[in-house]
Parts: sequence; C-alpha cells; structure tokens
Amino acid sequence: MSLPLNQLLLDDCPPPIAHLSRPSYDRRRLSVGIVHFGVGGFFRAHQAMYLDRLMNAGQAADWAICGVGALPHDRRIVEVLTAQDGLYTLVLKHPDGRLEPRVIGSLVQLMFAPDDPTAVIERMADPGVRIVSLTITEGGYLVDQVTGEFRADDPDVVADLAEGAVPRTVFGMITAALGLRRERGIPSFTVQSCDNLPGNGDVTRAMLGAYARLKDPELAAWIEANVAFPNAMVDRITPVTADSDRELVSELGIEDAWPVVCEPFEQWVIEDHFPAGRPPWEEAGAQLVSDVVPYELMKLRLLNCSHQALCYVGFLSGYRYAHEVCTDRLFVAFLLRYMAREGTPTLPAVPGMDLDRYRHQLIERFANPAVRDTLARLCAESSDRIPKWLVPVIKHNLASGGDIECSALTVAGWARYAEGVDEQGNPIDVVDRAKARVMAQAAEQVRPGADPLAFLRMPDFFGDLVDDQRFVTSYRRWLDALHTTGARATVTACLGDSDTQP
Repeated sequence: MSLPLNQLLLDDCPPPIAHLSRPSYDRRRLSVGIVHFGVGGFFRAHQAMYLDRLMNAGQAADWAICGVGALPHDRRIVEVLTAQDGLYTLVLKHPDGRLEPRVIGSLVQLMFAPDDPTAVIERMADPGVRIVSLTITEGGYLVDQVTGEFRADDPDVVADLAEGAVPRTVFGMITAALGLRRERGIPSFTVQSCDNLPGNGDVTRAMLGAYARLKDPELAAWIEANVAFPNAMVDRITPVTADSDRELVSELGIEDAWPVVCEPFEQWVIEDHFPAGRPPWEEAGAQLVSDVVPYELMKLRLLNCSHQALCYVGFLSGYRYAHEVCTDRLFVAFLLRYMAREGTPTLPAVPGMDLDRYRHQLIERFANPAVRDTLARLCAESSDRIPKWLVPVIKHNLASGGDIECSALTVAGWARYAEGVDEQGNPIDVVDRAKARVMAQAAEQVRPGADPLAFLRMPDFFGDLVDDQRFVTSYRRWLDALHTTGARATVTACLGDSDTQP
C-alpha cells in the first residue's frame, strides 16, 4: 500500500519513506529567495534538484522556490504539487535499469497566476526574492521569427498593455513587480532563463525590455540599468511524466501524482552575473563561467538538433522511442554524421570539452532504454525548435560551403511528418502551436498540382532558404525519397558510401 506524499509523511517517516532518500533539512526553516515560472518536469529535474542538493549540505536555506503556473493548463500541476506541500519524487533511470529515487523539498510554495496575478506580482516584489527564473518554453518569449523583435501584437500582450489592466503575461507580471520594487526602494532581482534557446538571458533582456518600453519607458530605462539577465545552458533529458512513472513510484510505497523521471546525466553552465546574490550553484555541480555561448551552441547544435534529426525519420520508420532509434546502427550513423560534419563545424572552441567524446556520449544517453523518451515529445512544437536550432546550422554551412545533407533531410522529415499520416497510413497527432499553418503547408506539397516547396515558404521559420538553390535541391531530393521509398531507405541513401555508414 502506498502513502500520499506530503510534509506529514516526511515528518512521521514511516516505511517506506524511511528507506527513501529525502530532505535532511527542516523545510519549515526555509524562506523563498526564487520565484520560478513553469513548474514542469525539466525545472524539477534540474534547478530545483540542484537547490535541494545544496540544502541537504546545510546551505541555501534562504533560496527556497515559489513555483508559479502562468498558463491555464498549469492549474492541474499547481493543484497536485500544492496538495503534496511542494514535494515530489525525482527518479533517475540508469541504462542498466537501476533506479535512484529521491524526494525533493526545495519547492515550498505554489501559485496559479491566472487566479490572482496581483498576488504573484507582490510575491516577486518581496525583498527576500532575489532571482526570478523561467522555464516557459521557447515560444513563451514571444520572439517574431522573421524580425527577431518582440511580438507586441500578441493578444495577451495587447490586453496587458491596456490602460488599468492587471498584467497576466509572464513579462507583464515581472515588469510590474520590478516597478513595485523601484517605487518601494527595493533593489531589483535577477531574471534567469533556464530555457533551451540561444542567448537565453540576452533574449529575455530584449523581450522584457521591449514589453517594458511599451508599458512604461521610464521603468524600462531603470530595468536596463539595474536588472541582470545571465545566460545559461541547461541539459538533462526529462521525458513527460507517464502513468507508468506514477505506478513505478507507487511500487516504492509513495503515492505521488506528479513525479519526475530523468536520465542520470546533468549539466548546467551559468554566466556568473548575479548582482542581487545567488545560491552557491557551483557547490551543487553547476559550472559558473564568464561566457556561456560555446557550451550553449554545443548543446543546441549537437544534442537538440540531433533530437530533431532522429525524431521524424525514426517516427516515420515505425519507432516510437528515442532509445529504439539509437540502438539501430543505421540511424546512429546518420546522427554521428550530422554531428561530426554539420553541427560541429559551426561551433567555436568549447573550453574543457572533448567534442568527439561528447558526440558519442549523446548517443549513449539517447539509447538509455529506461528513460523511454518518446519521439512524439521530440517531434512536438517543431516550429519553435527547428528555426532556432537547425536553421542557423544550415545557414552557416551554406555560407561556408559545408555539408547540409543531413540537415536538409531533417527539414524534409519535418515536412513529411507534418502531413499527419505515417508510412503505414496511420494518423499522426501533430502537436505544435502553429499546427494549422504547418499542416496546411505540408498538405500543399502533396495535393494534385502540388508546390514541392510549399513547406519552405514560411519565412518566419526558414528565412530565405527557399531561395537557396543548393539547399532546395537537397531538400527536394530527400522529400521525394521520403514519399517514394520511405524514411529508412532515404537515410540509407543520404549516408551513401560515407565512412560513417555501418
């Protein structure tokens, strides 16, 4: 029989909690120092875990986290975690099947912003809060993919900017909180992005600044002068929590409605720029550096782009999990070729990193059967991912005369996947904030009298790639092959007689 996870269970410490790794610190003595937007699995497998590690070492008691759900669909997770007093189980899944569960206690408060945005703003205005951090996904930053500017015409932003409106967007609430701190003579907090996008701190600075200038130009100038936005690179494969994960934790004797499972690997590289102070992240295993860009590009162009390179062709070939694709020698060769010939040549020097070892380590991580990372997760929200991750690689290699074949096949794979039907004629559930437009353009490439370049005619995603004859030639070759011979044969043809073919 499993017991509900909450503070009372920790206090009573009956079996099985007595045999489970859990907070050794008194959570009642913690005070909130961080407000975090986006309390999904990645944040709880990463930042909250690092902080819990520090607290177990007797540090960072004044850096506990208040987690905020900012979107309507966040209501359920906020309710679940509130009922569990912010506690949850983090389960590391090792490749050999070994499990390493731990109860994490650094999250001490939950708030649901749509119900009371004013309360969230006041929470951030508390002098004890010195960091406001974000995992709001790439799309949450409201960057126009064509211009790179802030999407001021977003309906939620327009509503925020109305006279007398209580802000409800993340940037609106942060700006309002900074305004209160300025009025009250309280020093600013640091805004720390933990999302997977290039220059995440710089992007946050630019987008928040753009919002603030529309709302209050004088406040915007104060933010520019007083608020730090450190860049960071974050890495840990964290699949979406499944019912099987809840059952796994239940077998340990804990009833946890929203546990988190992840791989053992972890990496967090942080630009050390926190004028308001920070936890000693380096003592929990993070890397504090002066320049994050090389590490960030390494991760985005090798790990993230490789996820896109494997997910579409893998799904179309009949696989459903990343580990299935990465134990298939053909697809491993394809990924290694992309990483070595297309991704790596675009990278600057990465201090302290052996890139050949890193590439092979990625294959080992992807092939971890215990993680069961779904291809559907990797295929989701491609319109937020491909433009930011892979398109810069393509443009770099086009400009330098480098190899583009694996990248062109990956874009063609997305176009084929977005048609919404797999090679066996089964429907594909395309998950994307731009789903209607993406699927409409994909349909245009297969209808009678088709435009074979219809999918590329989305400049906010692909820029001017449709006008580059070299790229178009490769893209058409691989898209035609995906339609006529299927994904597996197309990958085989792409590898050709290369020395990376198995």
